[in-house]
Amino acid sequence: MAHPTDEIIRAMHSPTAKDTEIIRDAYDFAEKAHGEEKRKSGEPYIIHPRAIAITLAKLGMDRDTIVAGILHDTIEDTPVKLEEIEKRYGTNVATMVEGVTKLSKLKYRGVERHVESMRRLLVATANDVRVIIIKLADRLHNMETLQYVSEEKRARIALETREVYVPIAERLGMGLLKAQLEDLAFKNLEPEKYKETATFLEEQGQKAKGALDESVKDLRKALAETGIKNFRTESRIKNVHSFSAKLERKDNDIDKVYDIFAVRIIVPTSDDCYKTLGVVHSLWRPIPGRVKDYIANPKPNGYRSIHTTILTPQKIILEVQIRSEDMQKESKFGIASHFAYKDQNVTEKAASLGWALQFIPSLMRVVRGAGAQTAAPLPRWLSELNEAANVFREQKSFQKALKEDFFAERMFVFTPKGDVIDLPVGATPVDFAYAIHSDIGNTMVGAKVNSKLVQLSTPLKNGDIVEINTKKNAHPNKKWIDFAKTSSAKHHIRNTISRIESGQKP
Repeated sequence: MAHPTDEIIRAMHSPTAKDTEIIRDAYDFAEKAHGEEKRKSGEPYIIHPRAIAITLAKLGMDRDTIVAGILHDTIEDTPVKLEEIEKRYGTNVATMVEGVTKLSKLKYRGVERHVESMRRLLVATANDVRVIIIKLADRLHNMETLQYVSEEKRARIALETREVYVPIAERLGMGLLKAQLEDLAFKNLEPEKYKETATFLEEQGQKAKGALDESVKDLRKALAETGIKNFRTESRIKNVHSFSAKLERKDNDIDKVYDIFAVRIIVPTSDDCYKTLGVVHSLWRPIPGRVKDYIANPKPNGYRSIHTTILTPQKIILEVQIRSEDMQKESKFGIASHFAYKDQNVTEKAASLGWALQFIPSLMRVVRGAGAQTAAPLPRWLSELNEAANVFREQKSFQKALKEDFFAERMFVFTPKGDVIDLPVGATPVDFAYAIHSDIGNTMVGAKVNSKLVQLSTPLKNGDIVEINTKKNAHPNKKWIDFAKTSSAKHHIRNTISRIESGQKP
Protein backbone atom coordinates (compact mmCIF):
# COMPACT_ATOMS: atom_id res chain seq x y z
CA MET A 1 0.00 0.00 0.00
CA ALA A 2 1.32 3.44 -0.95
CA HIS A 3 2.67 5.63 1.86
CA PRO A 4 3.16 9.45 1.76
CA THR A 5 6.91 8.91 2.20
CA ASP A 6 7.27 6.80 -0.97
CA GLU A 7 8.38 9.84 -3.01
CA ILE A 8 10.96 10.70 -0.34
CA ILE A 9 12.38 7.17 -0.42
CA ARG A 10 12.49 7.12 -4.25
CA ALA A 11 14.48 10.36 -4.25
CA MET A 12 17.14 8.99 -1.87
CA HIS A 13 20.48 7.52 -2.92
CA SER A 14 20.38 3.76 -2.24
CA PRO A 15 18.01 3.78 0.75
CA THR A 16 18.10 0.74 3.03
CA ALA A 17 15.12 -1.04 4.54
CA LYS A 18 16.04 0.60 7.86
CA ASP A 19 16.02 4.05 6.20
CA THR A 20 12.51 3.40 4.89
CA GLU A 21 11.27 2.16 8.26
CA ILE A 22 12.62 5.13 10.26
CA ILE A 23 11.52 7.79 7.74
CA ARG A 24 7.99 6.36 7.64
CA ASP A 25 7.88 6.26 11.43
CA ALA A 26 9.07 9.90 11.64
CA TYR A 27 6.46 10.99 9.10
CA ASP A 28 3.62 9.23 10.95
CA PHE A 29 4.88 10.72 14.23
CA ALA A 30 5.01 14.27 12.76
CA GLU A 31 1.61 13.92 11.09
CA LYS A 32 0.04 12.90 14.39
CA ALA A 33 1.86 15.69 16.27
CA HIS A 34 0.71 18.43 13.86
CA GLY A 35 -2.85 17.04 13.99
CA GLU A 36 -5.41 19.41 12.46
CA GLU A 37 -2.86 22.22 11.97
CA LYS A 38 -3.17 23.88 8.54
CA ARG A 39 -0.88 25.89 6.28
CA LYS A 40 -1.98 29.33 5.04
CA SER A 41 -2.99 27.55 1.82
CA GLY A 42 -5.54 25.50 3.79
CA GLU A 43 -3.56 22.28 3.24
CA PRO A 44 -2.64 19.98 6.14
CA TYR A 45 0.62 21.20 7.75
CA ILE A 46 2.38 17.88 7.12
CA ILE A 47 2.58 18.85 3.41
CA HIS A 48 5.39 21.26 4.37
CA PRO A 49 7.72 18.81 6.21
CA ARG A 50 7.10 16.28 3.44
CA ALA A 51 8.19 18.79 0.76
CA ILE A 52 11.33 19.58 2.77
CA ALA A 53 12.14 15.88 3.10
CA ILE A 54 11.79 15.38 -0.67
CA THR A 55 14.20 18.27 -1.33
CA LEU A 56 16.70 16.89 1.19
CA ALA A 57 16.45 13.42 -0.39
CA LYS A 58 17.06 14.88 -3.86
CA LEU A 59 20.11 16.69 -2.48
CA GLY A 60 21.46 13.32 -1.38
CA MET A 61 21.26 14.00 2.35
CA ASP A 62 21.57 11.21 4.88
CA ARG A 63 18.65 9.60 6.73
CA ASP A 64 19.11 11.59 9.96
CA THR A 65 18.92 14.88 8.07
CA ILE A 66 15.74 13.81 6.25
CA VAL A 67 14.17 12.74 9.55
CA ALA A 68 15.17 16.06 11.14
CA GLY A 69 13.58 17.85 8.17
CA ILE A 70 10.31 15.99 8.73
CA LEU A 71 10.36 16.82 12.45
CA HIS A 72 11.82 20.34 12.20
CA ASP A 73 8.70 22.20 13.39
CA THR A 74 7.43 19.74 15.99
CA ILE A 75 9.03 21.19 19.13
CA GLU A 76 8.00 24.74 18.20
CA ASP A 77 4.45 24.13 16.93
CA THR A 78 3.26 20.99 18.74
CA PRO A 79 3.31 19.56 22.31
CA VAL A 80 6.24 17.27 21.37
CA LYS A 81 9.34 17.74 23.56
CA LEU A 82 12.93 17.56 22.35
CA GLU A 83 13.61 14.73 24.81
CA GLU A 84 10.99 12.58 23.07
CA ILE A 85 12.61 13.16 19.66
CA GLU A 86 16.01 12.25 21.10
CA LYS A 87 14.64 9.08 22.64
CA ARG A 88 12.92 7.95 19.42
CA TYR A 89 15.41 9.10 16.77
CA GLY A 90 18.71 9.76 18.52
CA THR A 91 20.84 12.71 19.63
CA ASN A 92 21.92 13.53 16.08
CA VAL A 93 18.34 14.17 14.90
CA ALA A 94 17.35 15.99 18.10
CA THR A 95 20.34 18.34 17.83
CA MET A 96 19.46 19.22 14.24
CA VAL A 97 15.79 19.81 15.10
CA GLU A 98 16.83 22.07 17.96
CA GLY A 99 19.22 23.95 15.63
CA VAL A 100 16.53 24.55 12.99
CA THR A 101 14.11 25.71 15.72
CA LYS A 102 16.65 28.31 16.87
CA LEU A 103 17.17 29.54 13.31
CA SER A 104 13.41 29.85 12.72
CA LYS A 105 13.24 32.54 15.40
CA LEU A 106 15.62 34.82 13.51
CA LYS A 107 14.18 37.33 11.07
CA TYR A 108 15.77 39.92 8.79
CA ARG A 109 13.69 42.94 7.90
CA GLY A 110 15.87 44.74 5.40
CA VAL A 111 18.10 46.80 7.70
CA GLU A 112 21.22 46.66 5.55
CA ARG A 113 23.70 47.07 8.38
CA HIS A 114 22.35 43.92 10.03
CA VAL A 115 22.52 41.56 7.05
CA GLU A 116 26.06 40.31 7.67
CA SER A 117 25.22 39.89 11.36
CA MET A 118 22.33 37.69 10.31
CA ARG A 119 24.54 35.55 8.07
CA ARG A 120 27.17 35.23 10.76
CA LEU A 121 24.60 34.29 13.36
CA LEU A 122 23.14 31.61 11.10
CA VAL A 123 26.59 30.10 10.77
CA ALA A 124 27.36 30.44 14.48
CA THR A 125 24.03 28.96 15.58
CA ALA A 126 24.22 25.98 13.26
CA ASN A 127 27.23 24.01 14.50
CA ASP A 128 26.25 21.32 12.00
CA VAL A 129 26.06 22.29 8.33
CA ARG A 130 23.05 19.99 7.94
CA VAL A 131 20.99 22.45 10.00
CA ILE A 132 21.64 25.13 7.38
CA ILE A 133 20.76 22.70 4.57
CA ILE A 134 17.44 21.84 6.26
CA LYS A 135 16.76 25.56 6.68
CA LEU A 136 17.49 26.17 2.98
CA ALA A 137 15.07 23.37 2.01
CA ASP A 138 12.50 24.85 4.41
CA ARG A 139 12.95 28.29 2.86
CA LEU A 140 12.58 26.87 -0.68
CA HIS A 141 9.14 25.41 0.06
CA ASN A 142 8.04 28.56 1.88
CA MET A 143 9.07 30.62 -1.15
CA GLU A 144 7.21 28.25 -3.48
CA THR A 145 4.00 28.84 -1.47
CA LEU A 146 4.51 32.54 -0.70
CA GLN A 147 1.32 33.58 -2.49
CA TYR A 148 -0.73 32.49 0.53
CA VAL A 149 0.73 35.01 3.01
CA SER A 150 0.09 38.77 3.35
CA GLU A 151 1.81 41.19 0.98
CA GLU A 152 3.91 42.68 3.80
CA LYS A 153 5.10 39.28 5.01
CA ARG A 154 5.72 38.17 1.43
CA ALA A 155 8.03 41.13 0.85
CA ARG A 156 9.92 40.55 4.11
CA ILE A 157 10.45 36.82 3.47
CA ALA A 158 11.53 37.41 -0.14
CA LEU A 159 14.00 40.12 0.93
CA GLU A 160 15.41 37.89 3.66
CA THR A 161 15.77 35.10 1.11
CA ARG A 162 17.68 37.31 -1.32
CA GLU A 163 19.91 38.99 1.25
CA VAL A 164 20.61 36.10 3.63
CA TYR A 165 19.80 32.65 2.24
CA VAL A 166 20.90 33.06 -1.39
CA PRO A 167 24.46 34.12 -0.38
CA ILE A 168 24.72 31.20 2.04
CA ALA A 169 23.56 28.71 -0.63
CA GLU A 170 26.15 30.20 -2.96
CA ARG A 171 28.96 29.94 -0.40
CA LEU A 172 28.05 26.30 0.17
CA GLY A 173 28.27 25.68 -3.59
CA MET A 174 24.59 24.70 -3.85
CA GLY A 175 24.02 26.13 -7.33
CA LEU A 176 20.63 24.55 -8.00
CA LEU A 177 19.09 25.68 -4.70
CA LYS A 178 20.69 29.11 -5.01
CA ALA A 179 19.18 29.67 -8.48
CA GLN A 180 15.72 28.51 -7.35
CA LEU A 181 15.73 30.79 -4.29
CA GLU A 182 17.11 33.71 -6.29
CA ASP A 183 14.41 33.46 -8.97
CA LEU A 184 11.61 33.09 -6.41
CA ALA A 185 12.86 36.15 -4.50
CA PHE A 186 13.10 38.14 -7.76
CA LYS A 187 9.57 37.06 -8.73
CA ASN A 188 8.13 38.35 -5.45
CA LEU A 189 10.21 41.51 -5.03
CA GLU A 190 10.09 42.74 -8.65
CA PRO A 191 7.15 40.91 -10.25
CA GLU A 192 6.91 43.10 -13.39
CA LYS A 193 10.62 42.94 -14.13
CA TYR A 194 10.63 39.21 -13.47
CA LYS A 195 7.71 38.62 -15.83
CA GLU A 196 9.29 40.74 -18.58
CA THR A 197 12.66 38.96 -18.26
CA ALA A 198 11.12 35.47 -18.09
CA THR A 199 9.00 36.19 -21.20
CA PHE A 200 12.06 37.43 -23.10
CA LEU A 201 14.09 34.33 -22.21
CA GLU A 202 11.21 32.03 -23.17
CA GLU A 203 10.87 33.76 -26.55
CA GLN A 204 14.61 33.55 -27.18
CA GLY A 205 14.56 29.86 -26.29
CA GLN A 206 11.72 29.16 -28.72
CA LYS A 207 13.51 31.05 -31.54
CA ALA A 208 16.78 29.21 -31.00
CA LYS A 209 15.36 25.74 -30.26
CA GLY A 210 15.86 24.28 -33.74
CA ALA A 211 19.41 25.61 -34.09
CA LEU A 212 20.32 24.45 -30.55
CA ASP A 213 18.99 20.94 -31.20
CA GLU A 214 21.04 20.77 -34.41
CA SER A 215 24.18 21.99 -32.60
CA VAL A 216 23.80 19.39 -29.86
CA LYS A 217 23.30 16.68 -32.49
CA ASP A 218 26.54 17.74 -34.27
CA LEU A 219 28.38 17.81 -30.95
CA ARG A 220 27.27 14.33 -29.92
CA LYS A 221 28.32 12.95 -33.30
CA ALA A 222 31.78 14.59 -33.09
CA LEU A 223 32.37 13.30 -29.55
CA ALA A 224 31.39 9.74 -30.53
CA GLU A 225 33.66 9.82 -33.59
CA THR A 226 36.59 10.94 -31.41
CA GLY A 227 36.12 7.95 -29.12
CA ILE A 228 34.78 9.77 -26.07
CA LYS A 229 32.30 7.35 -24.49
CA ASN A 230 29.73 7.39 -21.69
CA PHE A 231 29.07 11.10 -22.02
CA ARG A 232 25.75 12.90 -21.79
CA THR A 233 24.61 16.40 -22.66
CA GLU A 234 22.21 18.89 -21.10
CA SER A 235 20.94 22.17 -22.52
CA ARG A 236 19.91 25.12 -20.40
CA ILE A 237 18.74 28.73 -20.68
CA LYS A 238 20.15 31.13 -18.09
CA ASN A 239 17.94 31.51 -15.01
CA VAL A 240 15.82 34.65 -14.85
CA HIS A 241 17.54 36.57 -12.05
CA SER A 242 21.03 35.66 -13.21
CA PHE A 243 20.27 36.93 -16.73
CA SER A 244 18.68 40.14 -15.45
CA ALA A 245 21.62 40.89 -13.15
CA LYS A 246 24.17 40.18 -15.88
CA LEU A 247 22.30 42.33 -18.39
CA GLU A 248 22.37 45.19 -15.89
CA ARG A 249 26.14 44.77 -15.43
CA LYS A 250 26.56 44.91 -19.21
CA ASP A 251 24.67 48.25 -19.48
CA ASN A 252 21.58 46.43 -20.84
CA ASP A 253 23.47 45.46 -24.00
CA ILE A 254 22.12 42.01 -24.90
CA ASP A 255 25.02 41.41 -27.32
CA LYS A 256 27.43 41.40 -24.38
CA VAL A 257 25.67 38.51 -22.60
CA TYR A 258 27.34 35.41 -24.04
CA ASP A 259 25.79 32.71 -21.89
CA ILE A 260 22.03 32.97 -22.43
CA PHE A 261 22.23 29.46 -23.89
CA ALA A 262 24.53 26.77 -22.56
CA VAL A 263 25.21 23.14 -23.30
CA ARG A 264 26.74 20.97 -20.59
CA ILE A 265 28.82 17.99 -21.57
CA ILE A 266 29.20 15.54 -18.69
CA VAL A 267 31.99 12.99 -19.11
CA PRO A 268 33.50 10.31 -16.85
CA THR A 269 36.88 11.89 -15.89
CA SER A 270 38.89 15.11 -15.71
CA ASP A 271 41.08 13.91 -18.62
CA ASP A 272 37.93 13.48 -20.71
CA CYS A 273 37.04 17.13 -19.96
CA TYR A 274 40.19 18.39 -21.65
CA LYS A 275 39.81 15.98 -24.59
CA THR A 276 36.23 17.21 -25.01
CA LEU A 277 37.40 20.83 -25.05
CA GLY A 278 39.61 19.97 -28.04
CA VAL A 279 36.65 18.39 -29.86
CA VAL A 280 34.46 21.45 -29.21
CA HIS A 281 37.08 23.87 -30.52
CA SER A 282 37.68 21.76 -33.63
CA LEU A 283 33.93 21.69 -34.32
CA TRP A 284 33.11 25.37 -33.70
CA ARG A 285 34.98 28.65 -33.63
CA PRO A 286 35.74 29.69 -30.03
CA ILE A 287 35.31 33.34 -29.04
CA PRO A 288 38.75 34.67 -27.94
CA GLY A 289 39.27 35.21 -24.23
CA ARG A 290 36.20 33.18 -23.25
CA VAL A 291 37.88 29.94 -22.10
CA LYS A 292 37.78 29.50 -18.31
CA ASP A 293 39.39 26.51 -16.59
CA TYR A 294 37.71 26.10 -13.21
CA ILE A 295 39.09 22.56 -12.91
CA ALA A 296 42.66 23.79 -12.57
CA ASN A 297 41.45 26.84 -10.62
CA PRO A 298 38.18 26.05 -8.82
CA LYS A 299 35.94 28.85 -7.56
CA PRO A 300 36.10 29.51 -3.79
CA ASN A 301 32.90 27.50 -3.21
CA GLY A 302 34.43 24.43 -4.89
CA TYR A 303 32.82 24.81 -8.34
CA ARG A 304 34.80 22.95 -11.03
CA SER A 305 34.18 22.95 -14.78
CA ILE A 306 35.65 24.13 -18.09
CA HIS A 307 33.74 26.91 -19.83
CA THR A 308 34.20 27.99 -23.41
CA THR A 309 32.02 30.20 -25.60
CA ILE A 310 31.61 29.36 -29.27
CA LEU A 311 29.77 30.63 -32.34
CA THR A 312 27.69 28.01 -34.16
CA PRO A 313 27.19 28.00 -37.96
CA GLN A 314 23.63 29.24 -37.27
CA LYS A 315 25.19 32.36 -35.62
CA ILE A 316 24.13 31.41 -32.11
CA ILE A 317 26.54 32.25 -29.31
CA LEU A 318 26.67 29.21 -27.06
CA GLU A 319 28.47 28.63 -23.76
CA VAL A 320 29.75 25.07 -23.47
CA GLN A 321 30.37 23.74 -19.96
CA ILE A 322 32.44 20.56 -19.66
CA ARG A 323 32.64 18.61 -16.40
CA SER A 324 32.76 15.14 -14.89
CA GLU A 325 29.82 13.47 -13.12
CA ASP A 326 31.33 14.31 -9.71
CA MET A 327 31.78 17.93 -10.76
CA GLN A 328 28.16 18.03 -11.94
CA LYS A 329 26.91 16.80 -8.55
CA GLU A 330 29.07 19.34 -6.74
CA SER A 331 27.85 22.11 -9.04
CA LYS A 332 24.19 21.39 -8.31
CA PHE A 333 24.34 20.31 -4.68
CA GLY A 334 27.62 21.74 -3.32
CA ILE A 335 28.46 20.59 0.18
CA ALA A 336 25.27 18.47 0.23
CA SER A 337 26.70 16.22 -2.50
CA HIS A 338 29.19 14.77 -0.01
CA PHE A 339 26.50 13.32 2.24
CA ALA A 340 25.72 10.72 -0.42
CA TYR A 341 28.96 8.91 0.51
CA LYS A 342 28.39 5.89 2.73
CA ASP A 343 31.75 6.47 4.47
CA GLN A 344 30.55 7.74 7.85
CA ASN A 345 33.86 9.54 8.50
CA VAL A 346 33.36 11.69 5.41
CA THR A 347 29.79 12.51 6.49
CA GLU A 348 30.89 13.41 10.00
CA LYS A 349 33.71 15.59 8.72
CA ALA A 350 31.45 17.44 6.31
CA ALA A 351 28.94 18.09 9.10
CA SER A 352 31.49 19.31 11.65
CA LEU A 353 32.14 22.92 12.57
CA GLY A 354 34.98 22.88 10.05
CA TRP A 355 32.49 23.86 7.32
CA ALA A 356 32.20 27.31 8.89
CA LEU A 357 35.87 27.90 8.16
CA GLN A 358 35.17 29.49 4.79
CA PHE A 359 33.59 32.38 6.69
CA ILE A 360 36.53 32.75 9.12
CA PRO A 361 39.75 34.16 7.59
CA SER A 362 42.06 33.58 10.57
CA LEU A 363 41.23 29.88 10.59
CA MET A 364 42.14 29.64 6.91
CA ARG A 365 45.57 31.02 7.82
CA VAL A 366 45.98 28.27 10.43
CA VAL A 367 45.19 25.60 7.84
CA ARG A 368 47.57 26.96 5.24
CA GLY A 369 50.25 27.14 7.91
CA ALA A 370 49.68 23.49 8.79
CA GLY A 371 50.30 22.57 5.14
CA ALA A 372 48.37 19.33 5.50
CA GLN A 373 46.27 17.76 2.78
CA THR A 374 43.47 15.22 2.88
CA ALA A 375 42.78 12.44 0.42
CA ALA A 376 39.01 12.62 0.98
CA PRO A 377 37.03 12.90 -2.27
CA LEU A 378 35.97 16.46 -1.48
CA PRO A 379 36.53 19.80 -3.26
CA ARG A 380 39.70 21.62 -2.26
CA TRP A 381 38.00 24.18 -0.02
CA LEU A 382 36.11 21.50 1.90
CA SER A 383 39.26 19.41 2.29
CA GLU A 384 40.94 22.42 3.86
CA LEU A 385 38.00 22.92 6.21
CA ASN A 386 38.05 19.32 7.36
CA GLU A 387 41.80 19.37 7.92
CA ALA A 388 41.38 22.56 9.92
CA ALA A 389 38.68 21.01 12.07
CA ASN A 390 41.14 18.26 13.03
CA VAL A 391 43.83 20.84 13.81
CA PHE A 392 41.44 22.74 16.07
CA ARG A 393 40.34 19.64 17.94
CA GLU A 394 43.99 18.90 18.71
CA GLN A 395 44.97 22.46 19.60
CA LYS A 396 41.67 23.37 21.29
CA SER A 397 41.93 26.68 19.44
CA PHE A 398 38.70 26.63 17.46
CA GLN A 399 36.61 28.54 20.00
CA LYS A 400 39.39 31.08 20.47
CA ALA A 401 39.71 31.68 16.71
CA LEU A 402 35.93 31.80 16.35
CA LYS A 403 35.73 34.40 19.11
CA GLU A 404 38.61 36.54 17.81
CA ASP A 405 37.77 36.57 14.14
CA PHE A 406 34.15 35.54 13.74
CA PHE A 407 32.53 37.21 16.73
CA ALA A 408 35.30 39.80 17.20
CA GLU A 409 34.21 40.14 20.85
CA ARG A 410 30.63 40.74 19.80
CA MET A 411 27.28 39.31 20.80
CA PHE A 412 23.86 38.92 19.24
CA VAL A 413 20.73 40.32 20.88
CA PHE A 414 17.19 40.50 19.51
CA THR A 415 14.24 42.81 19.10
CA PRO A 416 10.86 41.39 20.23
CA LYS A 417 10.11 40.73 16.53
CA GLY A 418 13.21 38.56 16.17
CA ASP A 419 15.53 40.98 14.34
CA VAL A 420 19.16 40.29 15.22
CA ILE A 421 21.32 43.19 16.43
CA ASP A 422 25.09 42.75 16.46
CA LEU A 423 26.70 44.59 19.43
CA PRO A 424 30.04 44.55 21.27
CA VAL A 425 30.25 42.51 24.46
CA GLY A 426 29.24 44.67 27.43
CA ALA A 427 26.82 46.83 25.43
CA THR A 428 23.75 48.18 27.22
CA PRO A 429 20.14 48.95 26.22
CA VAL A 430 21.39 52.43 25.23
CA ASP A 431 23.65 50.90 22.57
CA PHE A 432 20.84 48.63 21.46
CA ALA A 433 18.38 51.53 21.05
CA TYR A 434 20.79 53.60 18.95
CA ALA A 435 21.76 50.55 16.88
CA ILE A 436 18.12 50.29 15.80
CA HIS A 437 17.66 54.00 15.05
CA SER A 438 18.85 57.31 16.48
CA ASP A 439 15.23 58.40 17.02
CA ILE A 440 14.62 55.33 19.21
CA GLY A 441 17.69 56.16 21.28
CA ASN A 442 16.86 59.86 21.58
CA THR A 443 13.32 59.22 22.88
CA MET A 444 14.11 56.22 25.10
CA VAL A 445 12.69 56.24 28.65
CA GLY A 446 13.17 52.62 29.69
CA ALA A 447 14.04 49.09 28.63
CA LYS A 448 12.95 45.51 29.19
CA VAL A 449 15.32 42.58 28.83
CA ASN A 450 13.64 39.20 28.47
CA SER A 451 10.33 40.87 29.52
CA LYS A 452 11.79 42.35 32.75
CA LEU A 453 12.41 46.06 33.38
CA VAL A 454 16.12 46.85 33.76
CA GLN A 455 18.35 49.86 34.33
CA LEU A 456 19.64 51.44 31.11
CA SER A 457 23.18 50.75 32.37
CA THR A 458 22.57 46.97 32.51
CA PRO A 459 25.07 45.01 30.37
CA LEU A 460 23.28 42.84 27.84
CA LYS A 461 24.06 39.16 27.30
CA ASN A 462 24.23 37.09 24.14
CA GLY A 463 20.70 35.99 23.16
CA ASP A 464 18.82 38.61 25.20
CA ILE A 465 15.50 39.89 23.82
CA VAL A 466 15.40 43.67 24.35
CA GLU A 467 12.39 45.96 24.19
CA ILE A 468 12.82 49.75 24.27
CA ASN A 469 10.13 52.04 25.69
CA THR A 470 9.98 55.56 24.22
CA LYS A 471 8.12 58.85 24.76
CA LYS A 472 7.71 61.51 22.11
CA ASN A 473 9.22 64.42 24.06
CA ALA A 474 11.94 62.48 25.91
CA HIS A 475 15.63 63.19 25.31
CA PRO A 476 19.01 61.65 26.22
CA ASN A 477 20.67 62.00 29.62
CA LYS A 478 24.38 62.92 29.90
CA LYS A 479 24.92 59.91 32.19
CA TRP A 480 24.18 57.63 29.22
CA ILE A 481 27.58 58.48 27.74
CA ASP A 482 29.29 56.77 30.69
CA PHE A 483 27.68 53.39 30.12
CA ALA A 484 27.33 53.39 26.33
CA LYS A 485 29.89 51.06 24.73
CA THR A 486 29.52 51.97 21.07
CA SER A 487 31.03 55.11 19.57
CA SER A 488 27.85 55.49 17.49
CA ALA A 489 25.65 55.74 20.61
CA LYS A 490 28.05 58.16 22.32
CA HIS A 491 28.16 60.30 19.19
CA HIS A 492 24.36 60.52 18.93
CA ILE A 493 23.95 61.29 22.65
CA ARG A 494 26.54 64.11 22.58
CA ASN A 495 25.11 65.63 19.39
CA THR A 496 21.53 65.57 20.66
CA ILE A 497 22.43 67.08 24.06
CA SER A 498 24.51 69.75 22.30
CA ARG A 499 21.56 70.70 20.09
CA ILE A 500 19.22 70.87 23.10
CA GLU A 501 21.65 73.06 25.06
CA SER A 502 22.00 75.43 22.09
CA GLY A 503 18.22 75.82 21.91
CA GLN A 504 17.70 73.62 18.84
CA LYS A 505 15.21 70.82 18.50
CA PRO A 506 16.71 67.43 19.53
